Amino acid sequence: MHLPHAPHTAYSNGFYSDAGRDFSIRILLGYCNSGAADAGEVLATIDTVGNGHERDLFDAWHRLGRRLVAEADDSATHGHDVSAAFAYLRAATYLSEAFDALDGIADDAERMPVFAEHRAAWEKFVDHGPFDARRLSIPYENTTLPGWFLSPTDAGDTPRPTLVMVNGSDGAVSGQWSAAAHGALRRGYRVVMFDGPGQQSMLFEHGMLFRPDWEAVLTPVTDVVVGLPGVDTDRLAVYGISQAGYWVPRAIAFEHRYSAAIADPGVVEVDTSWLANVGHSLAKKLAEGKDHDFDQMMSIGLKANKSTKRLWDWRARPYGQDTYSGTMKAVAQYTLIAEDAARIRTPMLITSPEHEQFWPGQSERLAQMSGADTTVVDFTAGEGASWHCQPMARALTDQRMFDWLDDTLG
Repeated sequence: MHLPHAPHTAYSNGFYSDAGRDFSIRILLGYCNSGAADAGEVLATIDTVGNGHERDLFDAWHRLGRRLVAEADDSATHGHDVSAAFAYLRAATYLSEAFDALDGIADDAERMPVFAEHRAAWEKFVDHGPFDARRLSIPYENTTLPGWFLSPTDAGDTPRPTLVMVNGSDGAVSGQWSAAAHGALRRGYRVVMFDGPGQQSMLFEHGMLFRPDWEAVLTPVTDVVVGLPGVDTDRLAVYGISQAGYWVPRAIAFEHRYSAAIADPGVVEVDTSWLANVGHSLAKKLAEGKDHDFDQMMSIGLKANKSTKRLWDWRARPYGQDTYSGTMKAVAQYTLIAEDAARIRTPMLITSPEHEQFWPGQSERLAQMSGADTTVVDFTAGEGASWHCQPMARALTDQRMFDWLDDTLG
């Protein structure tokens, strides 16, 4: 399994030769638009760590995150709430990077305290941020999902358009701030974020796995949202980033209370990226039902490449399978079929970045399949907006996305 390399252009020569690590730096630099990272902090940190050196990478992000927490605590003590808030937010970002860096090289006894540090920093951002905040406990099956309801400080109980955010497969909740929450609040929207099954605290702390039928998640979330003060139920929108580009269209095929939806980008078949990375010969074994051969060949191949084995284990964990073929079969269930797509009644904006490395061409496929009006928005390398979720062009994404939302919601 491997990540495709960037095209060899000046824009995409990269920060690391490892494609996955390079992509994570692009994401961090994109966070600078919303105050969730600082370019100098990011670049100074990666200057100290070369390719490989996973433990050094963890140490670098961990030190930075802890330093910022200490600075934020000092700002908060002296009543500097804005400074404190955004120092906590940047700390949450970097501590999440530290947590991810430990994956595959440390056990939960070492990893989970770092996750707790990340979440503590995020919660302190919520406490000090420039918005009104309310924590949510969302009933879901026999448990609850943690959530956050953020409103502009001048909103009161006046009905406002509200954006419900669905995370991707592995993003931290602090990343949701940069994905759309920051842009929504600046434009007067209320925002709801939550951890769904298989995401963040629900995976790491409670062992809850992904599910393909996301309407079973979005519907109970929406039941809570429509009862919150100041939510205009006629101007309700849902946003999904990365793998949520599958979950959101799947959910709105059955959950019709939304007036607008965004898939960033569109995803029809989640397993496409997995199949491309295992290669044709292995994919053929799987298609022929030769699970034993597939598992044996994968085991041999990944034994020789420890970094790829760590990536596989990281990506596979939320599917809860104990074999390689089992994971692939589980991922294959995350496919939007034509019959369900035709049920969609919600207008949808779908982003389509150039050089989409995981699900190329699927934004356009989703648009063709949807039963409602769709708008596909292209993002290009010439705009500095290529790659999955256009990571270094989040200001441009906000501009186009919220212009469309404003017009659609009225």
